[in-house]
Order: sequence, then structure tokens, then C-alpha cells
Amino acid sequence: MSKEKYCLVYITTKDKDEAKKIGFELVSNRLAAGVNIIDKLESIYWWEGKVQNGSEALLIAKTKESIVPALIEKVKSLHSYEVPCVVSLPINEGSHDFLKWIDNEVN
Repeated sequence: MSKEKYCLVYITTKDKDEAKKIGFELVSNRLAAGVNIIDKLESIYWWEGKVQNGSEALLIAKTKESIVPALIEKVKSLHSYEVPCVVSLPINEGSHDFLKWIDNEVN
């Protein structure tokens, strides 16, 4: 296993279809070893000077820290939002086999 650092990338999307489209692109392009999609996420947030409320889908990508800049650019190129939420969260510890899987699947 490499000395690479690993992370989860948290991405919100307008709906499950957009999450699937982005997820397939991330995995197909080896920017993520895999993704999880959680549909019907309720979101409350500030946008254009007022509090908004709506339904979204959540996409969580498993990847290496060094890949995150390329992953963010790919998400931005596919995403419908003007300012998409794409944030990386470090994996501090994890199953050796799981982290090795990420190593084997991500370029």
C-alpha cells in the first residue's frame, strides 16, 4: 500500500439522477474508487441573501488526497449548481484492505 493519504469527498447535487451522472464519471475516469449516493437529503442554506430549503442528493466519493483537485474540476464541469458543494474530508484511519482497494482503483 502507498503512503498516500485518503479522503471522502462530500458532494451535494440537485437530485439522484445528477448524483448518478457525476458518480459514474468520477469512477469511470478513475478519480474515485467508488461512490455512495443518498437520495432525498433535506437541505437548508443561505443563497442569494435568503434562507432556502430544498431536497438534494448526497454523493460521497472515496479517493486519494492527491486526486482531489482533478475530481473537483470534473464535478464542476458536470454540476448544475453555480457554486456546488464539493469538500474533502480526510480518512484518518481505516481498514488496510479498504485503503488498498482505493490504491488499486484510483489513478
